[in-house]
Amino acid sequence: MHKIFTLLTLFFISLSVQGQQPVQNTPADEPYGKINKADLELQSCDFEKDANAEVLFDVYHSDDNMRHVRVKIFNEHGENQANIRMLNIEAGSIKAETINLEDGKITITPLDRKSIFKQGLDKFNTVITFTMPNVKAGSIIEYEYSEGMPAIWYFQGDIPTRYSELNMLFPGTLVFRLIPHIHQPYVKDVGDPTDKYQVKAMANIPSLPNEPYMSSRPANLQRMEFINMSEIVINSWTKLVNEILESAYFTVEFDKNLPGEKPIIAQAKSLKTVDAKIAFVFDTVRKVMANNSQTNFFTIEGILKPWETRTGNTSEINMILYDLLHKSGVDAQLIMMGSKEKAKINPASANLDLISNMMVYVQVDSSTFYLLDASNKYNLYNVIPKDQLNTFGILLHKGDDSKTVFINNDNPVLQSVNITAEIKPGGKMMGTAQVISDSYNKEYSLSKYNIDGEKKFTDDFKNNDNSLQIKSLKMENMTVDSLPLLQDVNFSMDLAGSDESYIYLNPNLFTSLQKNPFTNTERWSDIDFGYRDNLVINGAFTIPAGYKIDAKPKNITMVMPDTSITFKRSVNEQDGIITVRYVINHKKTLYFRKDYPEFSAFYQKLYEMLNEQIVLKKI
Repeated sequence: MHKIFTLLTLFFISLSVQGQQPVQNTPADEPYGKINKADLELQSCDFEKDANAEVLFDVYHSDDNMRHVRVKIFNEHGENQANIRMLNIEAGSIKAETINLEDGKITITPLDRKSIFKQGLDKFNTVITFTMPNVKAGSIIEYEYSEGMPAIWYFQGDIPTRYSELNMLFPGTLVFRLIPHIHQPYVKDVGDPTDKYQVKAMANIPSLPNEPYMSSRPANLQRMEFINMSEIVINSWTKLVNEILESAYFTVEFDKNLPGEKPIIAQAKSLKTVDAKIAFVFDTVRKVMANNSQTNFFTIEGILKPWETRTGNTSEINMILYDLLHKSGVDAQLIMMGSKEKAKINPASANLDLISNMMVYVQVDSSTFYLLDASNKYNLYNVIPKDQLNTFGILLHKGDDSKTVFINNDNPVLQSVNITAEIKPGGKMMGTAQVISDSYNKEYSLSKYNIDGEKKFTDDFKNNDNSLQIKSLKMENMTVDSLPLLQDVNFSMDLAGSDESYIYLNPNLFTSLQKNPFTNTERWSDIDFGYRDNLVINGAFTIPAGYKIDAKPKNITMVMPDTSITFKRSVNEQDGIITVRYVINHKKTLYFRKDYPEFSAFYQKLYEMLNEQIVLKKI
């Protein structure tokens, strides 16, 4: 395994080159310790007025392998920028200081080196942490340190950036290609994508806000990725996978028996179907193993010790799952996966930094596969982990061509709400409802119920609507992965705005679709629903004697211009009973930011129709 990491370090080597100065009238960096007084007097970010802090510059120069960062703090909410965390940096290269303007004079407080803490995350990674001294509203903090050329350079971050520059020379015979993920122009652009010497700089880069249904946050940041095209390094997933599989550290314990494994394997082999074998082994490992809250794509202790102690990191647990499945006759494979905390895996570029976890992949038939992660107690064996949807995984397959797998789920996931209720004069409603949740909706509900407890789950179940009272809640099929979760509710409700003359009813109950999440006029990231979350609401509402329908929503079918979303609504009345049926059908899961105006306009109309009221009038 050490050979892998030794070879991979070649990816980050850079040679000295004299960095060019930014072009005239372009925001730029300044020498360490040389502070512009105007920046100390700066009250807000010029291009993002409500920002709590701003990166004045973030620059990497390959002439000395130094990175120089300077940040302006505008208010107390920006003071958390003083807490610095770095991975795999040599503490001895760090110098840092806080600059303040006090009574018109510049004061500098250097970082005490005793305040720099180094901690090992695992056998291969360390973290450096420190907190900048004397930080307050108006402060500027700056720090400088040595690092190898980053595999990914992020121009954009959690706060706005005035200037970001990557200045590098690719060394020797190594051949690199730059892959930009940007939608703003460069203010400095030196060199073509495959040239040895390149400088890329951007200015006035807004922060990336947290947006509903954002997939991987790093994957939506403006950034530059590198592909090493050289033959002497691990430049492809095939080479990287073969290197991992040939490592004795990785394979040695799969040849040994796990203590007490024989009854488990015997039970699994006695089951008639592959699906039953997978379900049994997955459920066994998920129940007996505890996650130590460490996410790694490799083992720290192998698999024997975690199995004996019943505690391990994510990959150790999943490697145990793989081992038991394999011994039970299931054709399982290990697969390397990323996470939402990192940019998505690029099938064309082998970058170990993007790997977060090891999971188990089983191809059930030509059209069905399982992606198994037993490290999460609320995962289901037959449901792909939601955070992995619409991403790539790398199968650990030895040979000349490693297999990249796109992880997606095209099957619709249905949530249905069935309501039967009686409306009383004056606007009191009493009734029952059954909410049927399958797949991801079941997983989400079970997780909330077990983590938050029944009381909070019930409050959230009614969407914190104080007019809605849950008298009883019964849940069925909580422990049966193959069946949907049934949530039977007995409820009463005061219909808001009603009086003795008029009653107002919104049939959109027991869903999370009361408030439109897409109200912003701009969108910075793609929309990733993950899966096709379809909804059906069926309702039967008995009208009180002496009332009639004064107004009701029209029966309508509304279709997204690209036909990817359909909304159907029917509201009818017969023999004093109003029947409603609302159906939302999603046909795709990803929408690009360029299509947001059309998408948001549709959703605005959709929520208006979902929440349109039925009005009853006293005769």
